[in-house]
Amino acid sequence: MKKFGSLLLVSVFAGAITLGAYKLFFEAPNYAVVTQDNGNNLVTTSFSPTSFRGAGINEVDFTTAAENTVNAVVHVKNVTLSQGPSTLREFFYGYGGNQKPQVGTGSGVIISQDGYIVTNNHVIANSEQLQVTLNNNKTYNANIIGTDPNSDIALIKIDAERILPYLAFGDSDETKVGEWVLAVGNPFNLTSTVTAGIVSAKARALASLDQSFIQTDAAVNPGNSGGALVNTNGDLIGINTAITSQTGSYVGYSFAVPSNIAKKVVEDIIEYGNVQKGILGISTIPMNSPYAIEKGINEIDGVYIAQVEEDSGAFDAELAEGDIIKKVDNVDIRKYSDLIGYIASKRPGDELMVSILREKEVLEVPVTLKERQTMTIPILGFEIKNLTEKDMKTFRTKKGVKIIGVPETFRAYDLEGKVLISFGEDDIKNIQDARTKFGRITRYGRTSITMLNDKGERERLIIQ
Repeated sequence: MKKFGSLLLVSVFAGAITLGAYKLFFEAPNYAVVTQDNGNNLVTTSFSPTSFRGAGINEVDFTTAAENTVNAVVHVKNVTLSQGPSTLREFFYGYGGNQKPQVGTGSGVIISQDGYIVTNNHVIANSEQLQVTLNNNKTYNANIIGTDPNSDIALIKIDAERILPYLAFGDSDETKVGEWVLAVGNPFNLTSTVTAGIVSAKARALASLDQSFIQTDAAVNPGNSGGALVNTNGDLIGINTAITSQTGSYVGYSFAVPSNIAKKVVEDIIEYGNVQKGILGISTIPMNSPYAIEKGINEIDGVYIAQVEEDSGAFDAELAEGDIIKKVDNVDIRKYSDLIGYIASKRPGDELMVSILREKEVLEVPVTLKERQTMTIPILGFEIKNLTEKDMKTFRTKKGVKIIGVPETFRAYDLEGKVLISFGEDDIKNIQDARTKFGRITRYGRTSITMLNDKGERERLIIQ
């Protein structure tokens, strides 16, 4: 009996150990949390599944895009002859001293295997000599093919002895906010520098510039101007142009001319010799002005038409004051920079389908862009217009532009109503030509303009 009791006790202990081991090591836990039920429903905060690969940055590879880009981005050296005043008298009455060479640097992007290079206009402005250095350290002299100060795009060319690597223009309209991009250039004369960031915003307006930009947080510094902004596929989606900074160095914001605008400017320069700029023919009210706030225009999602220019595409299509532009073709228009950014990639004669909101009714209106007939030239601020057939007969000339408005500074010279025919020794053909030529005026430079009065007499004015 004692032997049987001992055997039973051993069996009980063995069973307890086996059950404990199973509970501890093999049985899946099954916990129940007991809470007070107040009738509250469980709310799911997100229906977006997370990536099984973890954070998105781990999914991006920049190496291929960088390798394909660095050899197509060049260093641009601009030698200019500048002069400046050394006395107060020279400051007010002009400087006649010796010209001093100055060297500026920037970047450029090869866009064809035969040596065409796109850069910023401010990189090559007023150049006496241009030199381009490739990524293999070979240096070539470059020629200016054409410029567009309004978009800050210039086209130059080198003659190399071999086929050159180049970048193809991408479609900047397809670029998305949050997309990874690379900025490639030569900041501080450091060749082939690659920085990464994301697209922070599209169709960004800067100060009073009639232009829209791609904003990115990829580091851009002096010397990056004219360099490439590419996506992770290596497509050229922008030309790096400007930064917003109180120090002149990168602080987190940089801006690029969208590739669709740069491509259109380059094609126009090659095909026509100048930029073919089509306009819609409307003006709007600044969004943050007191009038806009008072009238509630500040809260409009779209572009409010405040005025329609006579003899424009908008005028012919019977767009009217109070209409709100909501969409152009398939592009949503939420602010004025969206509109000018899209139209900047079009030419006179292009037809756009404009969606407008008129008295709570949405209308689709075809509008044909026309060439601008009036504009304000830079620096001097003259308002000018292309000559009509009547003007050509009255002034007995087929070239030039008519001055239709002058700022207060020039009122005493009786310039309004006269025809401006030359800038220095260069003839002026039309308002686009005038804008380009007057964009060359520098603070200490001196030039002359020649005008015709209604008697056909020539008058010359020295500008300094």
